[in-house]
Amino acid sequence: MSTELDQTSRTTISRHAERGSYDRDAAYAILDEGMVAHVGFDAGNGVTVIPMTYARVGDEIVLHGAVASRWLSSFENGRPVSLCVTLLDGLVLAQSAFSHSMNYRSVVCFGDATLVTDKSKKDAAFRAFLDHLVPGRWDDTRQPDAKESDATIVLSVPIAEASIKVRSGPPKDSAKDLGLGYWTGVIPLEMTSGPPIPDPVMQDDIDTPDYVTSFDPKRK
Repeated sequence: MSTELDQTSRTTISRHAERGSYDRDAAYAILDEGMVAHVGFDAGNGVTVIPMTYARVGDEIVLHGAVASRWLSSFENGRPVSLCVTLLDGLVLAQSAFSHSMNYRSVVCFGDATLVTDKSKKDAAFRAFLDHLVPGRWDDTRQPDAKESDATIVLSVPIAEASIKVRSGPPKDSAKDLGLGYWTGVIPLEMTSGPPIPDPVMQDDIDTPDYVTSFDPKRK
């Protein structure tokens, strides 16, 4: 697989092109850190965007949902989707209101979402969903049974036609605003985890697993 993502009319970045990239490894790093993707598709009565959990399996993004979901059942023959994952790193406060911004890392991907029907690939996707959110959790749970698997639709989207956009660093005020005297800078933001909260109905003699106590949202 090429290290460069496909640059097309849909993925070519025109606004602040200097922030854009088509590096596959950089895209994978963002996708592997993110937890929620916003998936857009034509539902027949207009474009619909839905937040979904996801996982990256090699050069594909996998999504899942209930068979009973009306919109998921429409993917039997595949259909085009867009998918966006964004990581927010900071709020950028400038001298002028117009120059305020955010520091972020994002990936936008376009492709045909197709049903995963092969049992081994579907099982691998189930594992990927859980270990993407909490590494190590899959081996410490009861895995899905046949009924649960049959009740779940898994979609695969190739990571090919995609682009990355990143903003970092301080404000970029116009020269005419630099002497206005307002405080400027960046408020850093990051996702953190708190102390684990045990389930009140769980057996009392179960120790908290190391992968829970040491959980890092950035999965580093």
